[in-house]
Amino acid sequence: MKATQAGGLTISTMRLEDIPVVMEIEDRSFPTPWSESSFRYELLENPYASLFVVRRAGDPAVVAFACVWVVDREMRINNLAVHPLWRGRGVGWHLLGFLLDFAREGGCREVTLEVRPSNQAALRLYRKAGLVPVALRKQYYSDTHEDAIVMSRALEPRPSR
Repeated sequence: MKATQAGGLTISTMRLEDIPVVMEIEDRSFPTPWSESSFRYELLENPYASLFVVRRAGDPAVVAFACVWVVDREMRINNLAVHPLWRGRGVGWHLLGFLLDFAREGGCREVTLEVRPSNQAALRLYRKAGLVPVALRKQYYSDTHEDAIVMSRALEPRPSR
């Protein structure tokens, strides 16, 4: 999928040179952040992974990112984060909409993810996008032993043109 612009934001494929800023967002967003080597692996070696960054149109600074896996006809959202200074401005909504379109264009029929029950902002975002809780993984997060809510959404096929 090519870069897209919406709402003054540009979403494009993550590059190696984006990793330092992505790491800053990651560190400020999660209790147990991914390592730089994890992002490098996803970018360079994982054939199922697609990583994206969000920038303000005309500005090189990354304000959000996502990492997804597409396996068969399912897209799994592994990581999605918005820089704290950009939260509450619709950035996550634009990124999630882009990811759902990316999944549809790739022939996916379902989107899944795991989210902490304590992450109320993410839960609101995912529910707004039509994802619903389908399971609970007890003590899923090793750092806090918090459960994970598994959320899912079926995707309608892209209409033929």
